[in-house]
Amino acid sequence: MRPTADTPSPTAVVIGAGPAGLMAAQALSGAGWAVSVYEKMPSPGRKLLMAGRGGLNLTNTEPMARFRRRYGAAADRLAPYLDAFTPEDLAAWAADLGQATFTGSSGRVFPTAMKASPLLRAWLARLAAQGVSLRTRWTWRGWTPDGALSFEGPDGAGEAVRPEAAVLAMGGASWPGLGSDGAWAGVLAQAGVSLAPFRPANSGFTVDWTEAFKARFAGAPLKNIALGFEGASVRGEAMIADYGLEGGAVYALSARIRQAIEARGAAQASLDLRPDLTAAQIEAKLQRRAAGDSLANALRKALALSPAAANLLREAHGMALPADPAALARAVKAAPLRLTGTPPLARAISTAGGVAFADLDDGLMLKARPGVFVAGEMLDWEAPTGGYLLQAALATGLAAARAVLARKAAS
Repeated sequence: MRPTADTPSPTAVVIGAGPAGLMAAQALSGAGWAVSVYEKMPSPGRKLLMAGRGGLNLTNTEPMARFRRRYGAAADRLAPYLDAFTPEDLAAWAADLGQATFTGSSGRVFPTAMKASPLLRAWLARLAAQGVSLRTRWTWRGWTPDGALSFEGPDGAGEAVRPEAAVLAMGGASWPGLGSDGAWAGVLAQAGVSLAPFRPANSGFTVDWTEAFKARFAGAPLKNIALGFEGASVRGEAMIADYGLEGGAVYALSARIRQAIEARGAAQASLDLRPDLTAAQIEAKLQRRAAGDSLANALRKALALSPAAANLLREAHGMALPADPAALARAVKAAPLRLTGTPPLARAISTAGGVAFADLDDGLMLKARPGVFVAGEMLDWEAPTGGYLLQAALATGLAAARAVLARKAAS
């Protein structure tokens, strides 16, 4: 029920002005609540804007059953929130903000503008029209002894507020320069909330490249490849980094590769440099190698391998590649890569770990703190890039807001 002159607006505080927090603020203010959003950075949506530099992949149109499986161990827990705010709902939400979308050939959904700034501007304008107060440079410090939310302002002054409900949406622990530094973890741990340790997700992996290879090819792309690991294979692109290998095909398998490294100290992956050809087709092409043609020229002419791909083949198999076409074809189809670790957490696109679902009720409210809800990357889930990250952040932000409204209605 919306407030009237005789019934003042209920109050809510949202901590964090990323996608999950702004979605919670929109839903609550749209229902007539007086909402204040506290953000420690100088401006909202910084990580969203950074993600938008690559086109802002909003969501994905693949079948919902497969979509849910992208969330791995958290799939069943997230399913109700994803079903209540589907990829179709996300596209309709963007359209309502005046931001039309289109679907790419891979099923990924993007705003027609291909960047985040128009969407964020329209979103902030909607929130302002609904009366949302955005307070930047305010850092949450936890709770006062009597249970109020405690904040530190830009001038160092403190403030304690006691809303009817609070939504925590402060992100994970990657990209700390944009605000997601995980500093909230200590506050919640002291409050008795169980936390899974932060781990890099959508991260590259370290490879012991030779110095010569690293100096020459760091930053070079690997297009149209397939990365295989323990029976799973993902086609896409990757990039050679000075520390190892990164990119979309790597990120799609990052959870299981990371888990293998944690268990065994290293993981053996396999790189198919021509996934569109069978080994027999590659062999046939290599058999037509001209007399006197170098192996490097044969790989370039017959298979269209880039210098980076051809030299990675040497790195993986040793400098002396087999001259026999059948053996070389097998080498091209399965270049072994020993992945030994991950770069620092701050370099990951997203993080696994965070607030354990066991410490939340079905409405994402903390069992240890009634009236306090958690959303977005603060929760212990992970997903690959491809639209899944933003979809779950928005869906859980909306779910937390709806749970706030339901709790108020039941009181």
